[in-house]
Amino acid sequence: MTYKEKYENWISSNFIDVELKKELEQLVDEKEIEDRFYKDLEFGTGGLRGIIGAGTNRMNIHTIGKATQGLSDYLKSKYTEKISVTIAYDSRNMSIEFAKAAAETLCGNGILVNLFEKLTPTPILSYAVRQLKSKAGIVITASHNPKEYNGYKVYGEDGGQVTDEVAKNIITCVGSVEDFSKVKNMGFDNAKQNGALEIIGENIYLSYLDKVKNLTIRKDLVNKYASDLKIIYTPIHGSGNLPVRRVLKELGYNNVFVVKEQEMPNGDFPTVPYPNPEEPKVFELALEMANDINPDIIFGTDPDCDRIGVVVKGDEGKYKVLSGNQTGVLLSNYILNSLSETDQLPSNGVVIKTIVTTDMVDAISKKYNVEVLDVLTGFKYIGEKIKEFEKTCEKDFIFGFEESFGYLAGNFVRDKDAVIAAVLICEMTLYYKNKGLSLYDALIGIYKEHGYYKEGLVSIELKGKDGANKISNILENLRYSKQESINNNRIVKKMDYKLGLEMDLISNTEKSIKLPKSNVLKFVLEDGSWFVVRPSGTEPKMKIYLSVKGDSLENASKKIIDLRKNVMVIIDKAGTN
Repeated sequence: MTYKEKYENWISSNFIDVELKKELEQLVDEKEIEDRFYKDLEFGTGGLRGIIGAGTNRMNIHTIGKATQGLSDYLKSKYTEKISVTIAYDSRNMSIEFAKAAAETLCGNGILVNLFEKLTPTPILSYAVRQLKSKAGIVITASHNPKEYNGYKVYGEDGGQVTDEVAKNIITCVGSVEDFSKVKNMGFDNAKQNGALEIIGENIYLSYLDKVKNLTIRKDLVNKYASDLKIIYTPIHGSGNLPVRRVLKELGYNNVFVVKEQEMPNGDFPTVPYPNPEEPKVFELALEMANDINPDIIFGTDPDCDRIGVVVKGDEGKYKVLSGNQTGVLLSNYILNSLSETDQLPSNGVVIKTIVTTDMVDAISKKYNVEVLDVLTGFKYIGEKIKEFEKTCEKDFIFGFEESFGYLAGNFVRDKDAVIAAVLICEMTLYYKNKGLSLYDALIGIYKEHGYYKEGLVSIELKGKDGANKISNILENLRYSKQESINNNRIVKKMDYKLGLEMDLISNTEKSIKLPKSNVLKFVLEDGSWFVVRPSGTEPKMKIYLSVKGDSLENASKKIIDLRKNVMVIIDKAGTN
C-alpha cells in the first residue's frame, strides 16, 4: 500500500479519531504526508518513539493501541496464568492520554492493569513491575528527546527493558495486527469499576525510597554532615521533582535549592531547547542561582528521571558541566573506594559499562580487583547481565553506567536511575567536601593516577526516509572499507557487532564477539584511541563516539580534536560513495 493510499484510508476510516482526521485534512505539504505514512512507526527493540501526531509513522492513540494489542497477544501466548501489566508516564504532552489508551487495550484483552496515579520516573516503574509481580511494564516517555516526541517503552517481568529475543517476538505480534479494527478496548471508567484497572497508591513509592536510602555507603558521614551540603537541583519540568527532593530531605540534605522556573511539569519544556541534561543550556538558570547560593553541587534530571547531568565548580571558580563519562568515573571510583574502606567490597564484584563508554573505569576497577564487563549500547543490556548474575550467582553487581548520563547501583531497579544517582552524587560530594576537595579536584586526582582520558560524541541528524537510507549506506561503506590508518595512526582492530567479529588487522586474525548482533562498528587505533559508529536507536541520528588517552588535559583535548577531524573526513567520504 502506498503512503497516499494509507493517508486516504485514515481519512475515510470509521476507527480513526475525529481530531486526528482534522489534523490530516489540514496538511498541504506532500512531503509531510509522505513522511507520516511512508512506513508504520517501528516497534523497535525498546518499543515506540516518534513525533506526536496523526499518521502511521507518528505517536498517537491508534499506533499506541496497535502496539499494545501486539503486546497483549504476546503475553497471552506466553503465560497461562493471570497476567498484569504496570504502566507509568512522565510529563510529556499526551503522556497521560497514551497511558490510558494502553490501559484500555490491555483491559480489553483481559489483562489486569496497575496504573500510577501521577507522573512517575521510569526507574520506579522498573521497581514496581518487580514488586507487583507483573509480567510486563510500560512507560510513556521519550526520555530526553525534543518536546514534539513521545514514546512507549516495554519492560519485562524482571523490571528491565525487554531484550532482543523477547522484543523480536513482540514485534512479530505487533506486525500481525493489520487493522486498527482488531485492537480490543475497554473504556477507562468501566475498567476501573469492574476491577480490571487498579490505581497504584503510595506504598510502592515509599518502599522504593527506603531502598534508595539504604544504598548510602558512608551512613555516619551522611547522618552527621548532610545538612552542610549546598545543592541546586532542576527537574527540567519532569517527573524527578518530588522523589529526588523527598529522598534527599529524608537523608538530611536540607539545603536543596530547586530551580523554580523548571520545577513544575510541562511537556512544552519552555525554558530549554531540549530537556536533556547532556545539554549545558539546561543549566543556565541553575548557574544564575549559583551566583547567590554558591552550591557544592548542581544537577538536573531528564523528564522521566533516568538520566542525570552534573555541574561542578572547576579551576578559577568557574562551573563546568561534567560529561557522562566523567560522572561515571567519579562514581565508580567513589563507590569502589568506599566499599573497600568499609569492608563491603564483594570478592566477585563487577562493574558493567557499554562499548562506547570510557575505558578509564577499567584502570580504576583494576586497582580494586574488580572485573569490568562491556555490553552493547543501551542500558537494557546492563539490566540483562544483572538478571543473569542474580540467577547464576557468578558475579556480584556493584555499579553500571553508560556515557549518556545513565547510572545504577543496587539490585532492585533494572534500568538507569537518576534518583539513585542523585543520592550517591550527594554522598560523594559530601565525602570530598569533608576532605577540603571539590568534585573537580577529585576528578583531577583520578586523572593524575590513571591517565587523562577524553571522550567525544558527534551526532548527525538525518531525518526521514532519505536520512535512514544515508545512515545505512555510510555504515555499509565503512564496514567494507580498506582504510588502514588515520593520520598515520594505524587501525589495529575492527569490531563489527553486526557480523559478531573482532578483526585484528595486524595479525590478520578473527575472533567472535559474544554479544547480541547490532549494526555497530568500532575501530581501535595503534595508540589506544578508538571510535564507534552506530545509528541511534531512539532518534533519526547517526552517532560517532570518540576516545583518546593523553598525558595531560591539554594533550588529551588536542588529541580528541584531531581524531574527530580525521574521523569526520572518513565519515563524509563514506557518505558520498
